[in-house]
Amino acid sequence: MKKILFNKLILKWVFSLTLLLFVFLSVYLIVYGLHLSKEVADRFSGRRWSIPSKVYSDTTILYPGQRIIRDFFYKKLFNLGYRNVPYEPKQKGEIKISSTCVDIFLNDFNFRSKKQSGFPVRIKFLKDRIESIVSMDNTQSMPILELEPEEIMLFFGTEREQRQLISIHEVPEHLIFSLLAAEDRRFYHHHGVDPIGMLRALFTNIIHGHIKQGGSTLTQQLAKNYFLTPERTFSRKYHELLLSIIIELIYEKNEILEIYLNEIYLGQQGSVSINGIGEAAYFYFGKHVSELSLSESATIAGLIKAPNYYSPYINKERCRNRRNVIIQTMFKNGWASKDQLTSATDSPVKTVGFTAHFREAPYFVDYLSKQLAMLYSAEKLSSLGLKIYTTLDTQVQMAAERALEKGLARLEKSNAALVRGEPVKKLQGAVIVIQPKTGYILAMVGGRDYSESQFNRISQARRQPGSAFKPFVFLSGLDKFTPASRFSNAQKTYMVDGKKWEPQNFESTYEDKVSMRTALAKSCNLATIDLAIKVGLNRIVGTALDFGFSTPLGEYPSISLGAFDVIPIELAQAYCVFAADGVQPYLLSLKNVLDENDEVLERRQIHIKRLISPEKAFIVNSMLRSVVTDGTARSLRNFGISFPVSGKTGTTNNYKDAWFIGYTPDILALIWVGFDNGDSMYSTGSQAALPIWADMINAIPQYVSGEWFRVPPGVVRKIICSETGEIALRDLCPEPVEEFFLEDNFPETECDLHGIGVFKKLIKMIKDLDK
Repeated sequence: MKKILFNKLILKWVFSLTLLLFVFLSVYLIVYGLHLSKEVADRFSGRRWSIPSKVYSDTTILYPGQRIIRDFFYKKLFNLGYRNVPYEPKQKGEIKISSTCVDIFLNDFNFRSKKQSGFPVRIKFLKDRIESIVSMDNTQSMPILELEPEEIMLFFGTEREQRQLISIHEVPEHLIFSLLAAEDRRFYHHHGVDPIGMLRALFTNIIHGHIKQGGSTLTQQLAKNYFLTPERTFSRKYHELLLSIIIELIYEKNEILEIYLNEIYLGQQGSVSINGIGEAAYFYFGKHVSELSLSESATIAGLIKAPNYYSPYINKERCRNRRNVIIQTMFKNGWASKDQLTSATDSPVKTVGFTAHFREAPYFVDYLSKQLAMLYSAEKLSSLGLKIYTTLDTQVQMAAERALEKGLARLEKSNAALVRGEPVKKLQGAVIVIQPKTGYILAMVGGRDYSESQFNRISQARRQPGSAFKPFVFLSGLDKFTPASRFSNAQKTYMVDGKKWEPQNFESTYEDKVSMRTALAKSCNLATIDLAIKVGLNRIVGTALDFGFSTPLGEYPSISLGAFDVIPIELAQAYCVFAADGVQPYLLSLKNVLDENDEVLERRQIHIKRLISPEKAFIVNSMLRSVVTDGTARSLRNFGISFPVSGKTGTTNNYKDAWFIGYTPDILALIWVGFDNGDSMYSTGSQAALPIWADMINAIPQYVSGEWFRVPPGVVRKIICSETGEIALRDLCPEPVEEFFLEDNFPETECDLHGIGVFKKLIKMIKDLDK
């Protein structure tokens, strides 16, 4: 009896403990399940992924009559992802190049909230110009064509994931069937965990003696990739199963599928992982996901199992075999017809071509990034998927980079003393190209090689401008003097702070007097100093401040020769005032910032301020035109520059810096060459910097209209005597020249040397004879 009672007691305790344990586990599962449910809901309802922000160049405008270098143009098309095909383009992203024209099936693109649908066009060429642009849809001529901007950089976070988010409604049915055939045929028939699929996989793996099939559902894969670490433990598997069930309880099947399609890892592009079907479609086939064929869809689905092992960029045959297995599975399940099976399995694997992520225009992007940092944190830039549109023209950027590389190599080849072994000691150069009337920075090259030196010599360096500063000295004198005014170009000793200063002309040539125009054209140091002193050094300092030079200047005669430091970008912006008819633009690298829904977050407007009158700007432009026609930059014509250009060379003491700033009404470019440590280059601005300018400008003929500055109403022309600067006497002055003057400041007296002065000399000679 006692034994029976004892056994009953034991059973009661076991039952009670079991019940207690069951209750405890039930409560635990409920509480933990609620916790996981909240975690799932929080993660899926908020921002699901960090999307890197993209930086784009400006669009490219094409029009009939435009000069163009075809090689550069084709390279741009290839950079944009267009594919050259031997037949007439049939789908977006295809081009056909021939000797006289190029057929382009344009891509769709959104640009600053403006959507453009792709359509086929034909661009005909006549020598180096666009002859016509015709829409091949309706054979209508087009006055203008806009090409999409180039992606030049991505702001990645620490995970370095790239994805293109898509909606389930954009996904073709055959892609969904490809995915189910590859990963989860019973997706629409289970509740997150598929026991039948697990048993089938187990049976298959036992028969083959190795792991051939996995039993995880799409939902399990999503739970694992999205919430869990890759470690293989019982605890992780338990969490995976529980999360899968919770996900299925909360979300509809198509919602789960959409999240999976955007999450799944599908390959590697250098250090950047390709995530999501949308990004994979572009990476492998250069298409939007909605345009994928059955064969392409099956190829992408086949990558899920082992993205790099089956990558078409690594082994096309292996990729093709995997693709065909999936297509056959689709056929067996009734998701593809016999004809589709035959057609898709027989087709080759064609990819768009692998390109690694890299930064175009890295110095420009660094400069831009510092501006963006004032608007957005690094975390936001790497996660919000912003679209950042810039002023960069990639063709101008390419031309600037090539010209600088070629120019520095030419200098080193001509003078072995310039060659340095250590990268940090190499001869350097920098280029900035600006649209003067808008302030748009079209290109920026801050150094010879960004991988060796990230120091931006355009925006960070401080170098002496030398004679490149002289135009601002001559501008300061226009209220009192004219281009015909004459100044002493003779040697002279000045006392500066109790010390003797004996400046010299660069070529050691000296004349009694030279005109203001000649002094600037030939960069006469002594005449420039004479002008500066007569104008007033305080006036020169004031002009420098007005034009935005940040270096504090002392009132010393040497400032007229550019013996102080400037930041090259400041010098370029200052010259823009001349090129923009007297107004100074605020320099812009950023145009617009859009969010991932194409809503405008930031729009930069063109800002300008008038610094000098159009008349004074024209007079300076005219004198700087003489620098190119008759002065220190006259060698420009040897490089094929036949159109009107204004510009100024600059060379500092001991040849430490070489400059050339040249411009037209359409474009301005500054070139600097030198060593970072101030070593001598043994070359002048016309020898080192000017050829780089010419080489670059010749590569971007679309920016060369051939027009020069129009004469404003407040400027008058007068015929003067070149020897005296006074009004020329017909048939008496041996070298009369036309000169421009401000309408309220021009010479009114006639030439005394060849007019009445001749008779005075004759009378004096007669008197001398009488004596």
